[in-house]
Amino acid sequence: MLNYFFHSQLALGIAECAASGLLALAVLLLARNRAPGLLKELPLAELRGIVQIVAVGAILAFMLRGPQWTSLFVLTAMMLAAATIVCKRARQIPHAFALALTSICIGAGLILAIMIVLGVIPLKITMLVPVGSMIIANTMNTQSLFLDRLRAEVTSHVGEIESSLALGATTDTALLFYLRSALRASLIPSIDNIRSLGIVWIPGIMAGMVLSGASPLFAALYQFVVLATIFSAAALTCFVSSHLVTRRLFSAHDQLLLCA
Repeated sequence: MLNYFFHSQLALGIAECAASGLLALAVLLLARNRAPGLLKELPLAELRGIVQIVAVGAILAFMLRGPQWTSLFVLTAMMLAAATIVCKRARQIPHAFALALTSICIGAGLILAIMIVLGVIPLKITMLVPVGSMIIANTMNTQSLFLDRLRAEVTSHVGEIESSLALGATTDTALLFYLRSALRASLIPSIDNIRSLGIVWIPGIMAGMVLSGASPLFAALYQFVVLATIFSAAALTCFVSSHLVTRRLFSAHDQLLLCA
């Protein structure tokens, strides 16, 4: 319907963004009593999102005329931004930014490096930046879920954890059950994405490759590669984070620092 009122591509794009943004606000307004606080976050998040994606589009248009290695700087900046966002969700955990950045660099960075060396992800701006951004973004989301769930688990079971410590358990042992619970919960969405691939949804990369003339079979196989890579990066990031977070939750004298 909007195309009847807006005839230029730019005007139509702006109108579509406005419609989708208002629809998201309407849905969250409907659920405001069940999700308190998020209604205040969404307008700013939408504004930031549209400004950032337009800026990235302009940067990519400029980078396409430059050397391919400049894409590595873009991915590095994305990792820094991702760590900042994770830090906001895990602000109760001491030194959360360093924890998030280290985990993302090891998880997403190492998996990306392996796939580039194997030639699975070409070292081209048109492929490396979009695919790399998906991997980093999903890694960010998964780590946010992991740390938020872990914080909730720990603050809900302070008595059990302190009792375990009082009985002589190490900090790793006292925290192990809650780490496992948080890690499993954070990885469920990624596993479900792989399980539902092609049945519940057809992701954008496959659709884009088919529309650009690639073989549908090859596009389908490559889409699985991307999702498996996303899961590997997210799982490795949370695994690293689970090992680094323990010493941030306890003092040098094994006292729990994160309380309800």
